Amino acid sequence: MAIKLENVGIAVENLDAAIAFFTDLGLTVLGRDTVSGEWTDTAVGLDGNHANIAMLQTPDGHGRLELFEYIHPEAIATSPTLPNEIGMHRVAFSVDDIDEALAVAARHGCHPLRGVANYQDVYKLTYVRGPSGIIVMLAEDLTKS
Repeated sequence: MAIKLENVGIAVENLDAAIAFFTDLGLTVLGRDTVSGEWTDTAVGLDGNHANIAMLQTPDGHGRLELFEYIHPEAIATSPTLPNEIGMHRVAFSVDDIDEALAVAARHGCHPLRGVANYQDVYKLTYVRGPSGIIVMLAEDLTKS
């Protein structure tokens, strides 16, 4: 059986703010829609499922994020995920220039959780808290310089 990662879905509080953050980092919007109806109830497993969605893609064409803002049922706010909690908690991106990526993130009020680390002179990397509390890992490959 062949398998391929299609996208990572992330529920957000404010779709426009999340789109602005990720497009400023370099992703492009492939499309936006509002979805509802029996098919979404069945696919997602929520009665009355109704959401605004956007599909974004990385510049290399391989990675996609599906962002969704719930209209119904009402979105449930949770405490921001911590890096050591079980379950999905971050999305990671390779960047050419981590300082430039951090400057972009800062314009959105998003800053490193602690700082920028150097992993064995191979990667400079950090976690930032993005929109809606999403943890976003940014990593610069130092071997490409």
